[in-house]
Amino acid sequence: MEFVNKEYFILLTLLIPYIIWYWRNRKHSEPTMRVSTVVAYYKAPKSWRQRIVHTPMFLRCLAFVMIVCVMARPQTRNSWDNKSVEGIDIMLAMDVSTSMLAEDLKPNRLEAAKNVAAEFVAGRPNDNIGLTIFAGESFTQCPMTTDHASLLNLLGSVRTDIAARGIISDGTAIGMGLANAVSRLKESKAKSKVVILLTDGSNNMGDISPMTSAEIAHSLGVRVYTIAVGTNKVAPYPVPVAGGIQYVNMPVEIDTKTLSEIAQITNANSYRATNNRELSQIYKDIDKLEKTKMDVKRFSKHYEAYQPFAIVALFLLVAEFLLRFTVLRRIP
Repeated sequence: MEFVNKEYFILLTLLIPYIIWYWRNRKHSEPTMRVSTVVAYYKAPKSWRQRIVHTPMFLRCLAFVMIVCVMARPQTRNSWDNKSVEGIDIMLAMDVSTSMLAEDLKPNRLEAAKNVAAEFVAGRPNDNIGLTIFAGESFTQCPMTTDHASLLNLLGSVRTDIAARGIISDGTAIGMGLANAVSRLKESKAKSKVVILLTDGSNNMGDISPMTSAEIAHSLGVRVYTIAVGTNKVAPYPVPVAGGIQYVNMPVEIDTKTLSEIAQITNANSYRATNNRELSQIYKDIDKLEKTKMDVKRFSKHYEAYQPFAIVALFLLVAEFLLRFTVLRRIP
C-alpha cells in the first residue's frame, strides 16, 4: 500500500496541541463541590465510568488519524514487469608484466588497474564479463560470466609479481593478450562485443602481432578500447636489495601509436592514463559508451484503498458520540 498525498500526514501534528489543551482544561470543566475534608475519599474505589472517562478523547484522536489517512489517498497496486535485457559481452585484457609494479600510480599500476576494473564490473550487473591476463604469454584468468562475485574474486587474486615469480614469462605480448581475449568472444551471440586492453609497454613477445589481433577483432565485430597506463618519461620502480627496497627511475616506453591504431581499426577509442584519477575517468567514459540496452514492459493498475480507513473513522466517531451522550453524559 502507498499514499498518493503524503503531505497530509503533517496534519497529525495537530494532535499534540489538542492533547495538551485537553489535559490542561479537563479539571476546569468538571463539576466541583466544597467539602470540609476529602480524606474519606482517598481509598474509595473508582467506578467503571471513572476508568473510561477519557475514552471519548482517545476515540476522537483515532478517528482524526483515520480521516487524515483517507485524505492522503491510500492505494494498492497490481503490477507486473517483463524486462528483456540485451547484455554486452566484455573481456578485460590486463598487462601483468613486472613493469606494472611501477609506482607512478598508487599503490602501483596493476593494483590501480584492478581497483578501477572492479568498480567497472560492479556497475554492469547484466553483462557477461571475463578476464585475460598477459605478460610474455597470455591466459584466461576468468571466462565470460554473469557471476561477477567469482570474477571479482579472481581479479583480486591476480598478483602484481606473477611474472616476477616465473608463473608466466615476463615481457609484453600485447598481440597474444588481445588474441586470447578476442578468442573468448568468437562464439558470442551478443550484438555488442568489447575488449578493454590495458598495458604499460610495447609489444616485445608473442607469436601474434598486435595489428594481426586487431584485424581479427575487427572481422568478428569486436571493439577494442586500449588504455596506456603510466606517466611520461620515467617512473619509480621498486628493486629488492639486501634489507629492503630501493627505488630506481624506470623509463616509460609505451607504444601509444600501435594502441591507437588497434582502437581505430576496431572502431573504438584509445586512452592514456598518467594517474589514478585519469584511469578511473577512462573506465567511466567506456562505461557510458557501452551502455546495456534494456526493453522494459510494465503494467500497473492502482486501486483506491481509502474505504477501510473511512469505515473505521465513522465507527470511532459513532462510538465516541454514544459514549459521551449516554453512559458518560454529564448533568451539571
